[in-house]
Amino acid sequence: MFPEYDVIVVGAGHAGCEAAAAAAQMGSKVLLATMNMNTIAQMSCNPAMGGVAKGQIVREIDALGGRSGIVSDLSMIQFRMLNKSKGPAMWSPRTQNDRHLFAKTWREILEGIPNVDFWQEMITGLLVKGDQVIGVKTGMGLEIHSRSVVLTNGTFLNGVIHIGEKKFGGGRTGEKAATGITEQLIQLGFESGRMKTGTPPRVDGRSLNYQAMEEQPGDEKPGKFSFMDTKALTKQRSCHITYTNTEVHELLKTGFSRSPMFNGRIQGLGPRYCPSIEDKINRFAQRERHQIFVEPEGWDTVEIYVNGFSTSLPEDVQYQALKKIQGFENVKMFRPGYAIEYDYFPPTQLKPSLETKLIHNLFLAGQINGTTGYEEAASQGLMAGINAHRKLNDCDPLVLSRSQAYIGVLIDDLINKGTDEPYRMFTSRAEFRILLRQDNADLRLTPLGHHLGLATEERMEKARNKEEMLRQVLKNFKQYKFQPQEINHGLQSASTAPIKEKTSVYQLLKRPELSVNQLVNMNSGFSDSMKSFSYHTAEQAEIQIKYETYIDKEKKLAEKIQSLDQYKINPDFDYHKISALSAEAREKLKKVKPSTIGQASRISGVSPADISILMVYLGK
Repeated sequence: MFPEYDVIVVGAGHAGCEAAAAAAQMGSKVLLATMNMNTIAQMSCNPAMGGVAKGQIVREIDALGGRSGIVSDLSMIQFRMLNKSKGPAMWSPRTQNDRHLFAKTWREILEGIPNVDFWQEMITGLLVKGDQVIGVKTGMGLEIHSRSVVLTNGTFLNGVIHIGEKKFGGGRTGEKAATGITEQLIQLGFESGRMKTGTPPRVDGRSLNYQAMEEQPGDEKPGKFSFMDTKALTKQRSCHITYTNTEVHELLKTGFSRSPMFNGRIQGLGPRYCPSIEDKINRFAQRERHQIFVEPEGWDTVEIYVNGFSTSLPEDVQYQALKKIQGFENVKMFRPGYAIEYDYFPPTQLKPSLETKLIHNLFLAGQINGTTGYEEAASQGLMAGINAHRKLNDCDPLVLSRSQAYIGVLIDDLINKGTDEPYRMFTSRAEFRILLRQDNADLRLTPLGHHLGLATEERMEKARNKEEMLRQVLKNFKQYKFQPQEINHGLQSASTAPIKEKTSVYQLLKRPELSVNQLVNMNSGFSDSMKSFSYHTAEQAEIQIKYETYIDKEKKLAEKIQSLDQYKINPDFDYHKISALSAEAREKLKKVKPSTIGQASRISGVSPADISILMVYLGK
């Protein structure tokens, strides 16, 4: 009935879609297995992509040739660049999306890739021969053979949904949990754990009083994620902001005795940085209010996502508390919020390629690795799809370094440090964040994506053109010079010191008070010289000038650290032979089995002294 596939991807969420698209685009014959063809790429939680650090990840996925950026652009209803008041390393793009259009667009893209086949059924187990995966088993007892498998099961593995005192199996509301895979992996020697996540109630937007809330419109000049020619929005839908209050908090507390979080029924750890509303008012009792973001779910729906009100309290408590929020006095609830517990597998059991150490050609990506968020999942799916294809074609795995991409930081953190709570990406996790800006993801990664056969020639040509334009802008900044009489009045208006001699734009832009736009407005000659350059190219050139010293410092530090990754370690090396290593280092090194000294240096519990001892012992 079935041919033998190169790659079977189990699960069609954000990780599964990217994995299937990447492997197929590179030439593998792919089967995407999902329990429901109508929920491919479903936005199970908030209808948004990007945000702080997450927006950088979406840009990186796009630069490599992944599809999440394009899908986000084609389905967005609002665009905002967050953190513009901070330095450019912190700027993070975010889109509010039409939930149904997002899923529809992803499905159309996948159906447009000839190498992708689909199968709608629960996958209940793996076919394993020796220490190698050779396919999957379905709920109907079918066996489908493949040369590799990528598991992207999300929250479905033995998923349990909690609403107050109610508890029932499910991968998300209205859908069955997946069973069988966890039990088999444990039998094969894998370690598993439980995690928790949650979602807020959805409400009827027609029942809300937006006049009582603060409007949050999109950017005046909306941007986009993809470096390709997706169109920016010409109209946008606003979000709104309101707040809880002490009356809301007191009402919520009446349900604490029936809360699965507080009576011990939920064992899994939830995301620290996206806590439920009951967790917020319990942990931050001194705060009288918490922010609520009122987010529309699409262009043509009245359904609203109540961001900031994630909860597993009983439905009646949720409803009564919502009615006490300003603007929600007459609210009608579509469905309550809930918490979900699910199985995950600590990611220290993975190689840097996301292939498991125990079973060859088995890859894990997304929430099964202990992460939270669409963007984190999608980036892992992309890397797992790329590496599954490369493994089958006898190519070295693609492993991005911490100085190359946020995706590199994410995977490096997971495999070396593990996680016992849902892992979320932040800019603070990236030590080279000035290098890893959202504006230069294409210059960093598109040549690599093109070399892999994932980024198209058209995409590569755009990156080359951008790089050339950037060179020309920087050249123009160095060559165009102002006489004092031409510019000093404008400089004084900008509260910066006047110049005493002919000075280049390049030198003036090193001043934090000045921007390209200000200089353009101060001098018509300079304005004319910039007409052939785009706003974004000029902005990127300005960032390079202003942060030149810091960028150079980070590059030198990255090169120094990367030199440790040149020193390979045999995966079967016996660390117990080195008695000078600390007991913790021996234990951690044996468990993680680092492939290089650089990787060993990033393992939690391995000190610089341990690395020095290891280098001496290995003759490095």
